[in-house]
Amino acid sequence: MRITYSEEELIHLLHAWAAISFAFAVALSGGAQGLGPQFMPNLIVAAIAVGTAFLLHELAHKILAQRYGCWAEFRKFNMGLVLAVVMSFFGFIIAAPGAVMISGAISREQNGKISAVGPLTNIALALLFFAASFLLPPIIGGSPLLAKIVTYGFYINAWLALFNMIPFPPLDGSKVLAWSLPAWLIITAVAAFMIYVSG
Repeated sequence: MRITYSEEELIHLLHAWAAISFAFAVALSGGAQGLGPQFMPNLIVAAIAVGTAFLLHELAHKILAQRYGCWAEFRKFNMGLVLAVVMSFFGFIIAAPGAVMISGAISREQNGKISAVGPLTNIALALLFFAASFLLPPIIGGSPLLAKIVTYGFYINAWLALFNMIPFPPLDGSKVLAWSLPAWLIITAVAAFMIYVSG
């Protein structure tokens, strides 16, 4: 089935990516007191390492849902984005940038798989960042900016995967667990192991 995107959805994706990247850049810069020359490098780090982690997670849900014949489009949460930006000036983030709205008849298994593919995407991204730290050491070692992107890319994706596997609605873990306990245990264990390694 062809994956489709509406103009409204693309605008929502762009707004969410911009807002979450800005918020994390402010937080990485130390909040309101830390804004200065380091903000622009941190914005690049946030846009690549953090913004993609959130948005590719949601797009993975969308793509699989559409493969199952559902209508599925991303919609930003304006209050969640505003809260993320406001909190970032205090040096921390509470992020709820948006979610994929899904409509259509699906089974419990399909719903579980649609939910699981988001955290699995974050795990795959974390592994890519982890591999980059080993495969490209001469390049990364000579660039503090690339080193920061790789570090945060791994860390944020691992945490996002684990957080979303918490088995309480509306988080993905509740739907994955309702479908398959083994799948929930494996995804959760892998994400937790990644965070343990990063610590």
